Amino acid sequence: METLKSEMNNIETPKVKPNQVLLHPHRRIGADLVRWIKSGGGEGLARAAQDPAAVREEIRIAELRGLGGSGFPVWRKWDAVAAELPKPDKYLVVNGNEDEPGTFKDRLLLEETPHQVIEGALVTALAVGANRIVFYINPDMVRSLAAMKTALEQWHASDLLALASTALGKPLQLELLPGSGHYIGGEETAAMEWIEGRFPFPRGKPPYPAQVGVYGCPTLINNVETLANVPQIAARGAEWFRALGKGAATGTKLYSLSGDVLHPGVFELPMGTPLRELIFVHGGGLLSGKPLKAVFSGGPSSTLLTPVDLDVALDFDSLRARGGSLGTGAMIVVSEGTGIVKRVTEYVRFFAHSSCGQCPSCKTGTATMSRLLDRIDTGRGTAADLTTLENLCAMLPGSGRCHLINGTVQLLDSAFHHFRDEFEQALR
Repeated sequence: METLKSEMNNIETPKVKPNQVLLHPHRRIGADLVRWIKSGGGEGLARAAQDPAAVREEIRIAELRGLGGSGFPVWRKWDAVAAELPKPDKYLVVNGNEDEPGTFKDRLLLEETPHQVIEGALVTALAVGANRIVFYINPDMVRSLAAMKTALEQWHASDLLALASTALGKPLQLELLPGSGHYIGGEETAAMEWIEGRFPFPRGKPPYPAQVGVYGCPTLINNVETLANVPQIAARGAEWFRALGKGAATGTKLYSLSGDVLHPGVFELPMGTPLRELIFVHGGGLLSGKPLKAVFSGGPSSTLLTPVDLDVALDFDSLRARGGSLGTGAMIVVSEGTGIVKRVTEYVRFFAHSSCGQCPSCKTGTATMSRLLDRIDTGRGTAADLTTLENLCAMLPGSGRCHLINGTVQLLDSAFHHFRDEFEQALR
């Protein structure tokens, strides 16, 4: 541990003003460990090796939230796993199964700054006492897998991994595992099933992964973007991270902006940035100068925002107060002239196709919703079809083991609330 601390003390950290957005300053370094260390990487790992409990406390004070969609306080998961004894191992699963339509932030981090993700995983492992790290990546993200494979080979060839193992008190094992290719495989218990060699059916809870996870061992599962924040918080401190946010929000967020905007892409902005600023400043406004009609916020398995919501702060609490969700931070913009019924039909078709079939209510419910929406969208629907959809939205929430059916219902409920007239017009 002292050797690791001494080696890391020789690293120069870039000087950053307290309010400067520089959470991911190492983009385009790629899979080059030497450049990563020279640019300031590694200091967070040194701090974790010296005092793992202090890093957990920094994460708590920083109010880092799960950035894969849940927004759950990260420190709660960490403390739960840290309190468990190895049985005989502890696992950390780095969830990179990014497959939500409109979400493409994690693949950017994995391709352009894989060492930041790896160091974040190592810092986390030391903080909670995990000795097995599994990088669980969507198999369709070929470039991400290639970058991570190269980066992990460099960590295995360096002294840093051995020094981190010494600090932990047992060998740290790093594994790169392509996921199943199923959308549902991103659910945390489904990921554990795949890691154990089975089809990724979500498990019932409780027990929770912190107590009974991969092979019955205590398991922590965090999203790629969540872990990419960890090295900087460990190195610079919680107050630095908190100062990056706007209003009551803390830190920064990677927003995936797509749809009818002039400049789609991934934008790292302060958490709490207004929707108006994201679309019209960073996104360049709408294509052809059309008026804004709606935004699928947090990906399609969430709620719709409309022009009256343009000044809403894009953070978990502000959107939840409006009955919405930040989710993964995906913002799919829809301009006037684009039919909402067709968009919703396409997304529900995707969810119906993605249902694993384990829960009958989800399998038959999403399939029925998809069929009825297709009838309405193609002019073959009836008022009874619309009534059936509304009844299903009232009956199905909470009937599945994962969020898929709830997300589908949330999308439909929101579409009916804001654009019911379009569904009724489609009936005529």
